[in-house]
Amino acid sequence: MEKTDASSIVDELGDILPITARVNSAGHLEIGGCDLAGLAQEFGTPLYAYDEATLRHNCARHLKAFSSRYPDVRVLYAGKAYLGLAMLSLLVKEGLGLDVVSGGELALAQRAGFPMELVYFHGNNKSAQELELALKLGVGRIVVDNLHELERLNQTALGLGAKASVLLRLSPNVDPHTHRFITTGLVDSKFGFPLQTGAAEEAVGQVLASPGLQLLGFHAHIGSQICELEPYRATMEALLAFAGRVRERFGFVPAEISPGGGWGIRYTREEQPPEIEAVAGAIADSLAEGVERLGLPRPRLVVEPGRAIVARAGVALYTVGSIKEVPGVRTYVAVDGGMADNIRPALYDARYEVVAANRVQTAPTQTVTVAGKYCESGDILARDVHLPRLEPGDLLAIPAAGAYCLPLASNYNLSLRPAVVMVKGGQARLVRRRECYEDLWRLEAD
Repeated sequence: MEKTDASSIVDELGDILPITARVNSAGHLEIGGCDLAGLAQEFGTPLYAYDEATLRHNCARHLKAFSSRYPDVRVLYAGKAYLGLAMLSLLVKEGLGLDVVSGGELALAQRAGFPMELVYFHGNNKSAQELELALKLGVGRIVVDNLHELERLNQTALGLGAKASVLLRLSPNVDPHTHRFITTGLVDSKFGFPLQTGAAEEAVGQVLASPGLQLLGFHAHIGSQICELEPYRATMEALLAFAGRVRERFGFVPAEISPGGGWGIRYTREEQPPEIEAVAGAIADSLAEGVERLGLPRPRLVVEPGRAIVARAGVALYTVGSIKEVPGVRTYVAVDGGMADNIRPALYDARYEVVAANRVQTAPTQTVTVAGKYCESGDILARDVHLPRLEPGDLLAIPAAGAYCLPLASNYNLSLRPAVVMVKGGQARLVRRRECYEDLWRLEAD
């Protein structure tokens, strides 16, 4: 059987794999000093393994990239990408704040003892109960999306004798050139106050007249997996132009400006998104130049990376169960997971690399499609990937699986959601157990 250089796969995939990735003497892929085949044997598959060193590296790199380019920066991790108690503990130690979008994420942050003053609460339809919880917990900011929420939040704050610190979410009508399902800043969007319609200025007037609210600034988020710099420059220009108009009309000057997050990461060999330092430079330079041009005081810059912090750190592991060759058409390799733990390929046409984790030194000899086990023809994890000739029992690893896989996971076909481990220094720590069958009916009332 033809062999390949043990280090070649790590070199080829580069910054798609975690920073600790290497091929060990057994010819297996390992991360965080842990053999992935050993993890699969100990914890079973499907399994999600997060490399702690990569998480910490990405946190520190973001802090440095922005703080070295702008004097007052707050980096918030977008919890929607992946959230758990272990992740929250790591974020506190690394000095990041947190962006949450639901009462559930907020409650988990409280459970972890996360500093509430560093929590920003987003969402386009927060319930009265969620707003009340946020105020009682003392979250740092509530990012208001619409006029109904403004009134609801004002009444809730007055009822509690509190004053809510708010940002207004604006829709700048900037095209991020990404998948339409993760485009969020166009005028035709369910998110935010459009700048083009007058709704944004109406919102400013209403919040300034609301005794239970204190307006601190403006926020936008134009999309996710954005691989260009120009959309961020355009977003900053739109936010600052609006700030200039608001100052003229209302005399209000923002203390905070946020372009959100969404910068892309590398999932495949072909993708070449800009480095975070380039993203930080585009955003920080646009802000600094804009406030100087308009004669505004420098506001705090708030950014919200999620995918860029966590995606590369996570690797999904699957066991090959069956192989089906359709002569002249396709070879299907079926694994023990799929769209129930990673719906991104079905939902967004997302693409991934695939590695035969227990046969890294075996040269690829066939092109296959990796299929999941669920009752949908669209349950495909990766199409037309080059792998060695596989057998049932082989282990496949999908890198860059740390973001938006587990948060979107389901119990489709009454499947069990996978276990999660954190790896560091050759040790694996179980941070979320695999579900059991009893979990499937635990909430049944009859």
